[in-house]
Amino acid sequence: MAQTATIYTFAINLSNMDRGVYESLDLRVARQPSETMEYMLSRVIGYCLEYREGIAFTQGIAAGDEPAVAVRDLTGQMLVWVEVGMPDADRLHRASKQAARVVIYTHRNPEVLKQQLAGKRIHRAETIPIFALDARFMAALGAAVERRTSLEISVTEGQIYIEVGGQSITTTLTEHRLA
Repeated sequence: MAQTATIYTFAINLSNMDRGVYESLDLRVARQPSETMEYMLSRVIGYCLEYREGIAFTQGIAAGDEPAVAVRDLTGQMLVWVEVGMPDADRLHRASKQAARVVIYTHRNPEVLKQQLAGKRIHRAETIPIFALDARFMAALGAAVERRTSLEISVTEGQIYIEVGGQSITTTLTEHRLA
């Protein structure tokens, strides 16, 4: 019998001072059986940091030809393609041709990702930022998250502050580039 996705519900108060985004979000996120907690939380963080009109989770890991998170305009045109984890070069090449902006949020070592992608053909590779999420930060966040979780997420000057379950978890969002 195939396992089904586990649904997580997040009530998020988002204050992204770097982008001037202040929103209250109610998210239902399906965690697939093959998906780690860190991967799912990277999707949630990517969603919050890229938040704008037209943003949505896709089928992600369950659908190989879609990003983890997408931003579309009213016509359905892909504006932002958000990848999570360790995407391959072919996927990034295709994404960069479909969307005006491609961004990667990774909970893995960004240097390993850059080595895997080095020398590969990727359309507009120099424009694709990789945002590394610190492993200790992700582990602490994963330990604090329950199936129903309230989060206060503040972003200022590249610092992410998350209040969850009475504790504060902080990290610096580190940007890397492919080229």
